[in-house]
Amino acid sequence: MTKVIMNGCNGKMGQTISSLIAADEEIEIVAGIDAYDKGQNAYPVFTDIQQCEIAADALIDFSTAAAVDKLLDYCVEKKLPCVLCTTGLSDAQLAKVEEAAAKTAILKSANMSLGINMLLKMLKEAVSVLAPAGFDIEIVEKHHNQKLDAPSGTALALADSMKEELDDGYGYVYDRSTKREKRSTKEIGISAVRGGTIVGDHDVIFAGADEVITFSHRAYSKAVFGKGAIQAAKFLAGKPAGMYDMSDVIG
Repeated sequence: MTKVIMNGCNGKMGQTISSLIAADEEIEIVAGIDAYDKGQNAYPVFTDIQQCEIAADALIDFSTAAAVDKLLDYCVEKKLPCVLCTTGLSDAQLAKVEEAAAKTAILKSANMSLGINMLLKMLKEAVSVLAPAGFDIEIVEKHHNQKLDAPSGTALALADSMKEELDDGYGYVYDRSTKREKRSTKEIGISAVRGGTIVGDHDVIFAGADEVITFSHRAYSKAVFGKGAIQAAKFLAGKPAGMYDMSDVIG
């Protein structure tokens, strides 16, 4: 049985993960951390992480960037493996994550979905075959109308995985309206759509002469990210210090 602390337990993702873990016999939440204790959880909740003295095998974090510094200090002090899901970290915080990983196990990923991370793995093989054969590469991502950033971090992660496989020989194009010229063969086009309540859609299009291959991922609820975080916590428990990501989880 993997014992975890849920940081940000009363947020939307914290409550989603709490529900998923309650139905999982292999893992349990032994404590929660949240600035607001609403008294709605089946486990003790601490409003300050430093107040928590309950032993655990790993910590799952879905909180805010402002809480990450204190979180990292706690995990280093306790030698507690951390599944870090909070986004929007500053360069200084990202450097602190690297420093913490030298002392305890840290798993950080641009997207916690198992499906997206399997897609990242498959794209490396696909692009190594299709790009040299002359296929153009385009990514179209769609999200709800409340999302502030564009393109999505996941779209960039998909592009980065292919660019790395191609030895960084490709560049990114985000907007074609500002220039009137033919498409370069050494580019990855990235387009963003915002509307309605779309949780997250990503299409990676390989367009060749007389044929098109499309890899697609659809997230129908945020539960997919919670499920990935739970699998990551199970994987990370007992691991030595170091930086991990979801590619380690899926193998």
